[in-house]
Amino acid sequence: MSNVTITLGGRLYTVSAADGEEAHIEMLGRMVAERVSRSGGGPGLSEPRMLLFAALMLADELHELHRQMPAPGEAAPQAPASPSSEVIARIETLAARVEKLAAHLEEPAT
Repeated sequence: MSNVTITLGGRLYTVSAADGEEAHIEMLGRMVAERVSRSGGGPGLSEPRMLLFAALMLADELHELHRQMPAPGEAAPQAPASPSSEVIARIETLAARVEKLAAHLEEPAT
């Protein structure tokens, strides 16, 4: 395991990454950072709200991808290739981790 540092809204976050997955985690971090930037997240926005907005934007994009996928047995329309089930699973895992982190940040300090 190694650590990867991700910057979101001007704040640094260190997350663990399996060996060989560092570049992938960094890329996912850039995706989340882009959503934070688009949401207007920055130093004035609380961490839980910043992460919530980023998670909602990613969840909306994932929902739209699922909506565009053909039903089982249905021919796929001629459109850009949909992400693989592995990519979708990783996005869902990341969204769940962001939601868990947001919930943890909202807990009162003890």
